[in-house]
Amino acid sequence: MTQSHTGRSGFPPAYLDRVGSSFTDFLAQAAPDLLPGRRPLPSVHAGDLTPHGTTIVSVTYDGGVLMGGDRRATMGNLISSRDIEKVYPADTWSVIGIAGAAGIAIEMVRLYQVELEHYEKIEGLTLSLDGKANRLAQMIRGNLGAALQGLAVVPLFAGFDLDAAPGASPGRIFSYDVTGGNYEERGYAAVGSGSLFARNSLKKTWRPGLSGEDATRSLVEALYDAADDDSATGGPDPVRRLYPIVYRVDAEGAVRLTDDEVAAVAKTIVDERAAAEGQG
Repeated sequence: MTQSHTGRSGFPPAYLDRVGSSFTDFLAQAAPDLLPGRRPLPSVHAGDLTPHGTTIVSVTYDGGVLMGGDRRATMGNLISSRDIEKVYPADTWSVIGIAGAAGIAIEMVRLYQVELEHYEKIEGLTLSLDGKANRLAQMIRGNLGAALQGLAVVPLFAGFDLDAAPGASPGRIFSYDVTGGNYEERGYAAVGSGSLFARNSLKKTWRPGLSGEDATRSLVEALYDAADDDSATGGPDPVRRLYPIVYRVDAEGAVRLTDDEVAAVAKTIVDERAAAEGQG
């Protein structure tokens, strides 16, 4: 199993020797050039040369956690995409939202999904929610060199804690900085260019013990308020049928809300705002 030549069935020794549960560590040995943080970096600041994802919001509620993101990606002062997806299921019990350099962020999400699946297959059990948050922090830290060149990735991570103590909220949210710093948030969090406006909205609409329906309203309204003040955040677009992507994670797992469900919430918010403007 440890011979230096090609192993059985033609596999290189690295595929047979490694018994660790980290796919990222395995990739660092078998094919390090495939890791985002191991690639040659540009000699100039490249932040304006690649599409960037913007605002991601997450809120807890009575029974789990929600995460949503707008659909716009920008490149400098231009809209590079109107329908990008920024929120993904990490595994059955968690979701991840991306802000920053879109291409690197999406690649990081895919690697992270494989990382969690690889661990589960090797160890025969699911990594704890804290363990998942720490694994993601390590991957972000590995991208620090690119971040210093303007290609930063700053995700938001949330999940349902299967090991939550009785009486504790099972929905948990983790935010990060570009160095891989990992911070657990209480109640709600937002990242991206519109995060300041989203958080200000959530301060007024979120409260502990919200129902799933009310929490969805609070989250979509926060994204609406962010789009109202941040040009890089896209608002609801009924003409193109583009609405925020929203995932719910509870005891049944991670489920994406349908466009019709999100559209109904967005329409209610828009109608209420229009009525308020008319009364003014």
